[in-house]
Amino acid sequence: MELNPTSRDSESSSSNVALLGQAGRRGALREGDRVQITDPKGKMHTVILVDGGQFQSSRGILHHDDVIGKPDGQVVDAGDGRTFQVIRPLLSDYVLSMPRGAAIIYPKDAAQIVQVGDIFPGARVLESGVGSGALSLSLLSAVGERGELTSVELREDFADIAAANVDLWFGRRHPAWDLRVEELGEAMSQMEDSSFDRVVLDLLDPWTFIDQVARVLEPGGVFVSYITTVPQMSRVVEALRECGSFSEPQAMDSTNRTWHVQGLAVRPDHRMIGHTGYLVSARRMAPGSRTHELARHPAPAAEGSTGGWERDQEWSDGSLGLRSTSDKKVRRVRRDLQARTATWLDSSESEDGGEGK
Repeated sequence: MELNPTSRDSESSSSNVALLGQAGRRGALREGDRVQITDPKGKMHTVILVDGGQFQSSRGILHHDDVIGKPDGQVVDAGDGRTFQVIRPLLSDYVLSMPRGAAIIYPKDAAQIVQVGDIFPGARVLESGVGSGALSLSLLSAVGERGELTSVELREDFADIAAANVDLWFGRRHPAWDLRVEELGEAMSQMEDSSFDRVVLDLLDPWTFIDQVARVLEPGGVFVSYITTVPQMSRVVEALRECGSFSEPQAMDSTNRTWHVQGLAVRPDHRMIGHTGYLVSARRMAPGSRTHELARHPAPAAEGSTGGWERDQEWSDGSLGLRSTSDKKVRRVRRDLQARTATWLDSSESEDGGEGK
């Protein structure tokens, strides 16, 4: 099932710019803009500017009218010598603060996926699953208005949450986005051979779809899998090798460490986002080409061992030690986000006279 399809052919180049909301990310602050307020203690808050509105906290009050119409990046007196910093959020700020149904792919991993996957403007990209839409935002920014991102999500409630998060960031439905609620295998069975330049999977069992990925992926294209545990990483690598249609898989992870820098007190921060997941990537080779054999010397103990891979019933969020989101929370986030999206997108459309419908 496709959610809110948008026809790109019926829109001019100029209306596409307005559709993506790029004008809203530059120039003076205006009513309806999303801003990030940093209070005197350094805590960040994301609010939408409203004529006559106020931001209230235990550390002071900020009147929206004090910044509307002024350049981005204001520092406002809270009234007692303390200050608020007001600036439009970056995509990474938005991703970390947006409501979540499913766990998100963190900005550090999304950046690696865009780079490792070589996601370029105009690329045709297949993505599954969508979760809360964090990776979709980065992929859409990378493929641009004339690219194609087909996102397949099994759960309709997750898809609704992702759609609301993505629409709120861009201001409208991105013209390159085709969001479908469907089982990935069924969706790919209806896709033409070599119809994608890149395939990015964030699934519990990506190895299940390797043969279908090989069919829909253009020769020379890139496959990227985001997984969270070592057993998953091992199995997807072996599945790619067994398929015989891919180059030797590459596996990696990344850890970012921020630093505290104040005078002579220069040291790593005590708190950090450490390990989040692993990336496995491989290139699609030409159909019928020979497998490029690499000289390997596996440990004798690994030969002929499946490591319990055949016990598929054990693959679940719980068995992998992942936190599962309750259905009650998903329903609440979905309801709140849809209401927020309807309010702000409807008001935006009424202001521009319904342009882009």
